Amino acid sequence: MAPLDVNDPGADQIDDKPMPLLEHLVELRRRLLWSFAAFAGCFVLCYIYSKPIYQILAAPLARVQALKGDQPRLIYTELHEAFITYIKVALFGAGFLSFPVVSTQIWKFVAPGLYRSEKRAFLPFLIATPVLFLLGAALAYFLVIPLAWTFFAGFEQRGGNGTAQIELLPKVSEYLSLVMKLIMAFGIAFEMPVLFSLCARAGLLTSATLRKYRRYAYVGCFLLAAVLTPPDAISMCSLAVPLVGLYEISVLAARMVEPKPVEI
Repeated sequence: MAPLDVNDPGADQIDDKPMPLLEHLVELRRRLLWSFAAFAGCFVLCYIYSKPIYQILAAPLARVQALKGDQPRLIYTELHEAFITYIKVALFGAGFLSFPVVSTQIWKFVAPGLYRSEKRAFLPFLIATPVLFLLGAALAYFLVIPLAWTFFAGFEQRGGNGTAQIELLPKVSEYLSLVMKLIMAFGIAFEMPVLFSLCARAGLLTSATLRKYRRYAYVGCFLLAAVLTPPDAISMCSLAVPLVGLYEISVLAARMVEPKPVEI
């Protein structure tokens, strides 16, 4: 980023005209309405295709069941359970689809009050946020969930010869809740570099502070992974190891964006 010319009065100005409070409220209302309309439209679309979306979310379990020679299936034990599950699927999908529109509306409301240098500084973070979230969600869906389901399905036991049968019969609602929890946990956890970089940019912490408490951060990564993932070592390590790597990336990112000391 090129340094600003302090002698140029127009180098770092706010690209907006003063507005009374009422106009700010009207602008906020318009942005909220656009965000709500985008979310509602995405919800309707996702509800129409809720069954295919659920099949995509259930695909890792279906593959595990098929490899074991079983017919892939999930059950529901309450009359309204499947309907509520499809509603949750639609809400989950609408959150993903409408995020670009909602984030754009937030940016359009906030950006006019920022200086040009602040806009240039925050724009990379806005781009990195959805990218890192999608990377975390993809890691959970394509790696962690198949490994975890294979591990849990291994506890099935065939009956016969006086042995009780132990059969896996996952419920649609419980399965969806677990998948959404994993995807959201991994997606949010991957936002660590963005969070620490913003704090460093604002002067709330430094890269030296992150290096100083590195050992405690590693322990915190494993504790966080143990809370967010199912109770098995595979899922925990699948989240903890990337978190440790993201912490190291956060140290480098904080060093790049933190304010440099002024030489006198």
